[in-house]
Amino acid sequence: MSNWKEKTLSEYCEFQEGYVNPPKGHSEYFGGDIKWCRAVDINNGYVYSTSQTLTDAGFNSAKKSAVLFKPNTIVITKSGTIGRLGIIKDYMCGNRATINIIPKNNADVEFVFYLLRSRQNEFFDLAVGSVQKNLYVSILEKMMFKFPSLYEQKKIASFFSVIDKKIDINNRINRNLSEQAQAIYESWFVSFEKFGGMVPLDWGEGVLGDIAEIKTTTFKPDKEPDVIVEHYSIPALDENHFPIFELAEGIKSNKYLLNKNSVMISKLNPDIKRIWRPMCLSDRPVCSTEFIVFEAKNKKNKDFIFSILDSDNFSNHLCSHVTGSTGSRQRAVPKATLDFKVLIPPSEVIEQFCSMVTPIYDLIGVNEIENQRLSELRDSLLPKLMSGELDVSDLDI
Repeated sequence: MSNWKEKTLSEYCEFQEGYVNPPKGHSEYFGGDIKWCRAVDINNGYVYSTSQTLTDAGFNSAKKSAVLFKPNTIVITKSGTIGRLGIIKDYMCGNRATINIIPKNNADVEFVFYLLRSRQNEFFDLAVGSVQKNLYVSILEKMMFKFPSLYEQKKIASFFSVIDKKIDINNRINRNLSEQAQAIYESWFVSFEKFGGMVPLDWGEGVLGDIAEIKTTTFKPDKEPDVIVEHYSIPALDENHFPIFELAEGIKSNKYLLNKNSVMISKLNPDIKRIWRPMCLSDRPVCSTEFIVFEAKNKKNKDFIFSILDSDNFSNHLCSHVTGSTGSRQRAVPKATLDFKVLIPPSEVIEQFCSMVTPIYDLIGVNEIENQRLSELRDSLLPKLMSGELDVSDLDI
């Protein structure tokens, strides 16, 4: 590392902040072609799409502050979950919780991304504010980092990008698999294409509560502090879509117990769909009480219930039954989910449907496990390369 230079981040990067925050009361501002990058869209990897889009009117509501982030630049979250990083792959605007980092000609974008990741645990402590902490551009500009030559930057970045591109491929496969499963559900139970476009006469009408129930069995971490739990939290879902394995003594609040028949959806800010089919890899899977945990009354119907929860119609129902006046802290009403109207086919139809979608959902789980292993490999090597414990010349790439 003798030729590495310790410099401020501002000597290698430029910065611009996101300021596009159209008020939610204006429906004409949303659903357009402009990608709107928020913290929920940033997950320490590549950002191709966003969970919400804006119209031209929504974008221009920010007036002079309406700017587009360019592709192949970095975004970092400045508030809320501070320090989450991403490389955006398309033009998009950012909300007030984002900062855009643009590497100069002397810096490789992927190297800067990994350099920031190697110091990611520092960002929260660097943020300031008594009510809500914020990571400001003025703080990032002054951070000191060691930079090698541009050639070495690219070589280090290419090593890590091989791992991240495999993770990205798996994520894309999983999105496609999820879309396939939902397309099957819609062709069977929404458009009824599978049945000639008509609802079969032997199907019944009912509500979700007829075929599923909400489970609230509580796990109290202070009663079993030495147990390692498989913790399904909202941050874990947003960041890696994989649970965190940790000692119960480090968990501050009660959780819900899960089992292999559980499926769950977040009640927090339901306009952001957060649905999870837990893998239950250990004997103590638990989840945040911000999730609503469902179980099919007939255990064979688990993935029928999961597909219902994943449908657009259910999402609309969830969003129309909330408490809280603002989008930042709205919560869906769990009891109201059981009133969601459903058609109830004969058991053999549901079993046939599950025989088609369960292998799809299982494959998604396999890919998530592989991604976790790749992430752990990358994260174990990242500080060693950035500290000089491993030399870039030793990498066979």
